[in-house]
This record gives sequence, C-alpha cells and structure tokens, in this order.
Amino acid sequence: MNKILVTGAAGFIGFHLSLSLVKQNHQVIGIDNLNDYYEVSLKKARLQELEQFDNFHFHFMNLHDRTAINRLFEQEKFDLVVNLAAQAGVRYSLENPHVYADSNVVGFLNILEGCRHYPVKHLVYASSSSVYGMNTKIPFSTEDPVDRPVSLYAATKRANELMAYTYSHLYNIPSTGLRFFTVYGPWGRPDMALFLFTKAILAEKSIPVFNYGKMQRDFTYIDDIVLGIEKVMDKIPSGVPPHKLYNIGNNQPVELLHLIEVLEKTLGKTAVKEFLPMQPGDVLTTYADVDDLIADVGFSPKTPIETGVEKFVNWYRDYYQLS
Repeated sequence: MNKILVTGAAGFIGFHLSLSLVKQNHQVIGIDNLNDYYEVSLKKARLQELEQFDNFHFHFMNLHDRTAINRLFEQEKFDLVVNLAAQAGVRYSLENPHVYADSNVVGFLNILEGCRHYPVKHLVYASSSSVYGMNTKIPFSTEDPVDRPVSLYAATKRANELMAYTYSHLYNIPSTGLRFFTVYGPWGRPDMALFLFTKAILAEKSIPVFNYGKMQRDFTYIDDIVLGIEKVMDKIPSGVPPHKLYNIGNNQPVELLHLIEVLEKTLGKTAVKEFLPMQPGDVLTTYADVDDLIADVGFSPKTPIETGVEKFVNWYRDYYQLS
C-alpha cells in the first residue's frame, strides 16, 4: 500500500478522498489549517470521521509554512501527493486577495519543492473549471486557451498549472492537474449554492438567484470526483515533460433554475427566489469536455443531478438533525 499525502484533508474533496483511500488500506497523512472561511465545526466533524482509522494521521499545518512542509516531506517520504488544499471561492477572492496568494501560490510552491527534494511517484493537484474564464467555446477543452481569468481565484489556479508544468519540465516530477467542475454532495461546502439554497429554503428565507437563473453549471457529484482522482493517481504521466491536465465534470450542464426545481421537489418546499444580476467574477456556463479522461483512464462522471441532490439533502437533514 502507498503512503499518500492529502493536503486539505478536512476540506470537502480532501475528506472524501482520504476516507476512500484509508478504506483501501493506504496510509494517509492529512494536513489542513482549519481556517474559518466556513464553519470550522464541519471541518472538525469530517476529521472525526477520518480519525476512526488507524491508517489516517492528521497534522495541523499551513501550506505556506515552508519549514513545516519541508520537514513533513523529509520525515514521511511520500509515495504520492494529492494537493487539494487551497483558499476556495470566487467571490471571496474579491475581498481577501492576499489569502489566495499565500495558500494557492506560495503554498503550492512549497508542495512542489517538497516533491522536488523528496521525489514522489506522482503529484496530483486540484485546478478548477474557473480557469476557463471568459471562454465562449463549449464544452470546455483542456486544449482551449485559458488566458482570460475573471477572478483572482481562477488566476491562482492557472498559476498552479503553469508552476506544475515548469517543475515537471525542470525536475522530471510526474504531475497531473484536475480541473474540477462545481463539486457537490454530502459534507459539502456551506458557501456553495446547493448548501446555501437548502439552508435558506428549510428556514423559509429567500435565495439569491444570480443572473436571473440564466446560468449553467456542470454539477459533478463528489463520489464521481473521488473515483476520477483515484484513477488519475494510478495513471502516471510519461510524456516530456511528464505533466497532464484533465477536466473532471459531469459533461451535462444544469441550468440554475432546474437545480432549484430539483431541490424544491426533494425538500417538498417551494423556494422564495430573489432574482439578481450577474455577480463580478462569475461566468455564464461551465461545461466539461471529458474525452481525454475517458480515453486515458476509462472514466467519466455519471451521477444525475436528481440522485446527487437527494443524497445531499439526506445527509444535510441527518447532520443538522432535521426532520
């Protein structure tokens, strides 16, 4: 079994990936700084689930702490690294830009340096569909130009891709970037639309519907994301340089108003909708071309929005002890 570093292990995707890996008997070292971007209690609850496993070990750590990251790599000698830690959120990056530079740029540089000085079989890292920015060609392909980001968050994720490519070129580090498309599901992030809408509808409060609902998102269920990551972890790039990029999206965009309709049906309650204009930093449509993912690892996400929303709502009611 492999010794695997998962950064952002208390985060949404990091938690689910870590849980899957420990159940497969891998040794997982998780790190997270448990920041208060959203409720820390949810992050701690995720960790409690993971700490039931003897093959999971957690370190409270900041990615931008260069000394601590270097020491961790030196002591542990990882086989694989999955970098999922990042300051998330498009709108938050408009208000707190320096946090994004620290976590997403400096932090990722420290991970790359760790992989350089203490070589690993494969570095897999999170990018984002936000790198496509103002791209109007759909579906989005990894061959498309991505030089027009519309948020600092997107710019930092594109920077990660360029940094990883450079380190793969200079130091022959096998690395793969994954452009995630609107991930949702149980234990999800409270700042994401599905979580916010569910909370508001159950409390009989209005929900903000940006761009009057005329937006589409390639909502991708968390179990599909985890399976995709695991398959990519096993697919070590062999090119020159050994670097690869993939989209992981459901390949089936859903209009925001349809998501709300599905959620209303699942909850058995009607939403009070507050229709608003487009927010700065948002994009109209996300739609993943996953042909490369299918060709290289034989996988594409399949969970329909109706199934995923029902599973999220069931978890939400259980976690918050709602009838």
